[in-house]
Amino acid sequence: MFSKILIANRGEIAVRIIRACRELNIRTVAVYSEADKDSLHVELADEAVCIGPGPAQESYLNIPQIISAAEITDSDAIHPGYGFLAENAHFAEICESCGIKFIGPKPENIKLMGDKLEARKLAKKCGVPLVPGSLEKINEKEKALEIAHQIGYPVMLKAVAGGGGRGMRVCHTDMRLVSSFLTCQAEAESSFGDKSLYIEKFIENPRHIEVQIAADKYGNVISLYERECSIQRRHQKLIEEAPSPIIDTKLRKKLIEWATKLAKACKYENVGTLEFIMDKEQNLYFIEMNTRIQVEHPVTEQITDVDLVKLQILIAAGEKLSLKQEDIPLRGHAIEFRINCEDPEKNFVPTPGLIEFLNLPGGKGVRVDTAIYQGYRVPPFYDSLLAKLICYGKDRKEALKIAKRALSEFMIHPLKTTISLHQRIVSDPDFCKGNYDTSFLSKFYREEVYSFE
Repeated sequence: MFSKILIANRGEIAVRIIRACRELNIRTVAVYSEADKDSLHVELADEAVCIGPGPAQESYLNIPQIISAAEITDSDAIHPGYGFLAENAHFAEICESCGIKFIGPKPENIKLMGDKLEARKLAKKCGVPLVPGSLEKINEKEKALEIAHQIGYPVMLKAVAGGGGRGMRVCHTDMRLVSSFLTCQAEAESSFGDKSLYIEKFIENPRHIEVQIAADKYGNVISLYERECSIQRRHQKLIEEAPSPIIDTKLRKKLIEWATKLAKACKYENVGTLEFIMDKEQNLYFIEMNTRIQVEHPVTEQITDVDLVKLQILIAAGEKLSLKQEDIPLRGHAIEFRINCEDPEKNFVPTPGLIEFLNLPGGKGVRVDTAIYQGYRVPPFYDSLLAKLICYGKDRKEALKIAKRALSEFMIHPLKTTISLHQRIVSDPDFCKGNYDTSFLSKFYREEVYSFE
C-alpha cells in the first residue's frame, strides 16, 4: 500500500480523496494555487505545496510543478481526481516514468478510450450498439455531407478528442453542416489540440445513462450499475440519480454485459464510466468512456455501499477485486444535486465571492460533499461547483422527500446558486414521475437546451 499520495486537484474532490486516504492510513499532500491558499483541502492534508498562480494553466495543469511537488514530498502516488489532468495520458506516462503511481487507468487505456473513434470501433467489435455515424476521422466538409446524406438529418458534428460539449454542433441541413464544419474544427483544435471531427446521427431529446465499472490488473471486471444523468445544461450535468428510473432488470443486465465486455476488450484497469444514450423507443447506444472517477460517483456509493475512491487506491496498489458481480447489492435510491455558484435567473452567470453565511443540510439520508465553509471566498478561476448534495432513501419517492427537505435547509449567502433551480425541479410532476430527458430544462430555460452555438 502507498505511504503518501499527492492529490493533483482542488475543491470537494480533493477533500473526498483525503478522507479516503485517512481511512486507509495513507498520508496526503495537497497542491494548491495562490488563489486556493485558504482552501479546505490545504488545511486537511498532512502537507501542502503551492504550485503556482490562480489560473489553472499555471497551477493545476502545470505538470512539471506537480511532479516536482510529488518528488520533494516523497509521494509514491498521485491521485488526479476528475477534470484537470485526470484523463491526460501524457501526465500518466510522466508519473510512470518518474516512478510515481498514477491512481487511474493505464496511459494506453486513457489514449484508446479518449479517442472517440477508436472507442466506437472497439464497441462495434464487441457487439455494443452504436449511434449510426462515421468510424473514421472527417477532415473535409464534402465527406461530412456524404455521410449526413447516408444516415439522414439531423446529425451532430463531434470533436474526436472532445468532451464537455466543446467542438460539437447539431445540424439539420446541408447549409448548417457546411457553416458549422470549420467552426467545430477551430473549436476542437483550440480546446483539445486536435481538429479532427466525426459525425453521428443526432438522437433528439435522449436520456443519458452511464454505467460504472471497476477492473483490476488480473482481468476481473465488475459493474456497479447505472446512473441517470439526463438533467443537463449545455451538456453539463446538474442532477444525477442511481439507479435510473427508466432502466428495468432486463435493460440493466444488457448494460452490465456491454460495459464489462468493453472493459475486458481494452484490458482496462481501475474505475471508469461507459456512457450511453437512450432514444424514445428505449434503444441504447454507446457514446464514450470516461477514464476517471466521476463527479456523480457518490450516488453509486450510496446504492452499492462501495467506496469508489478507496477502490481506486486499492486497485492502483495492485490488489485484486474482492467483489464479484453477484455480491454487489443494489439497494434504495440516491439523487445528487450539483450546487453551483451560478445565477439561474441571469443565464447562469458565475457568482464567485465571499460566503458570509453557510448552513449545510443534515439528517437521515443526507450527504454533502464540499470544500466550502463560512468565510470562504470562492475564487473566479475554476469550475463553479460549490457542493454536491446527495439524498438517499429506501426508494425514489423517499429520496425525493428527503431532497426537498435538504434543499430547503441549504443556505449559501449572499451568493446566487443553483439551489433555487433544484427546488423547482424536485417539485415538478414529470421529474417526480421519472418522466424526463435531456430537454427537460426547456420547461424553465428554453434557450439553454442543446444550444450549441
